[in-house]
Amino acid sequence: MKTTRVIIMGAAGRDFHNFNTFFRDNAMYEVVAFTATQIPNIHDRRYPPELAGALYPEGIRIDAEADLPHLICEHDVEQVVFAYSDVPHEYVMHKAALVGALGADFRLMSSKTTMLKSTKPVVAVCAVRTGSGKSQTTRHVCDQLQALGKRVVAVRHPMPYGDLVKQAVQRFATYADLDEHECTIEEREEYEPHIDRGIVVYAGVDYEAILRAAEQEADVIVWDGGNNDIPFYKPDLWITVTDPHRPGHELTYYPGETNLRAADVIIINKVDTANYTGIRHVYESIAVANPAATVIEAASPLFVDHPEVIRGKRVLVVEDGPTLTHGEMAYGAGYVAAQRFGAAEIIDPHPYAVDSIRATYEKYPTTGAVLPAMGYGHEQMRDLEVTINNIPCDLVVVGTPIDLTRLLRIDHPMERVRYELQVIGKPTLGDILRARL
Repeated sequence: MKTTRVIIMGAAGRDFHNFNTFFRDNAMYEVVAFTATQIPNIHDRRYPPELAGALYPEGIRIDAEADLPHLICEHDVEQVVFAYSDVPHEYVMHKAALVGALGADFRLMSSKTTMLKSTKPVVAVCAVRTGSGKSQTTRHVCDQLQALGKRVVAVRHPMPYGDLVKQAVQRFATYADLDEHECTIEEREEYEPHIDRGIVVYAGVDYEAILRAAEQEADVIVWDGGNNDIPFYKPDLWITVTDPHRPGHELTYYPGETNLRAADVIIINKVDTANYTGIRHVYESIAVANPAATVIEAASPLFVDHPEVIRGKRVLVVEDGPTLTHGEMAYGAGYVAAQRFGAAEIIDPHPYAVDSIRATYEKYPTTGAVLPAMGYGHEQMRDLEVTINNIPCDLVVVGTPIDLTRLLRIDHPMERVRYELQVIGKPTLGDILRARL
């Protein structure tokens, strides 16, 4: 039987899932390589044989996406699978044009091909862009399910940046679990708020094995999506969060538009801070793409323990990293809080950035006068710590959902900003969950 030679373009997440669910034991295809982008230092390693299956006794190489043209020619590749998220449609088609010019087919895999079916009800929380408010929506959904007396387990979109064999199935119930797995800042930002609510979180690489483990201790599984990717599990209720601060993106980013079109419930978030024109634009997009969906408006109110300490201070604002990088936002909740509570000055951190943090600013030039909390590894966390302590400020306003002092030594006084989802009007998410579950 002739096999089709394949390269999977990814970012250590959807690419591995597509391989595991479709290609791993499929003798009709030979995956000759993964390519990696978006996340620092995730190439120049191998997808291990322990996870790759019997057809790949030596595992599969993971190369930088910049090497894609060479790899296509070297291996006479016939098909290239695009498997990462939160990129403009035009970007995807530029990749398709490159692949087509080199003589290979370009493939986008559908939910039908890659979704796994659970024996328990699944509520999926997704978004049209990174930074739309997916995390606080997931927390709100978990709160509502717990109020209904359900045992909730959250399964988080993958962030396997270390030893893939050790990370195949990860379970987080305590902060000690985070330390044991040497979690990055990005992982902790997603896991800690669930742990604080008494909710077990699963993540990793092999999402079939993760699902079967989660089913053993859950009445309901909540899919906690990453970027604007579609769910790995078939949802019984599909919730998609939109952001009127970026009107139009709901129809121009991949695969966020898929989430918009497939959703049962669409949340228009941040209506407390967005302008009317942006909100109206999102409503018009929904009317075109998914008029049957239930639409809910929501706010993301800010909570600061000691807002008075911000007034009159020269502040450094530290924000959630992916919101500023993949999400292309210039600022986040920390910047809004600093302005709202009367900071005398918000210091631009760009001139003080070192090494990988400086490189992040160069790669994402739309980032405003804020510092992204980048921490994909120990070296980058060190660079973040040095950058923070380099900056002559009176106060650090932290808009990430974790306590950075667990990982970094910060020499300045610090004030944290938290944000939660506040549903406005009826029906509420609680009403919808009661009706569905």
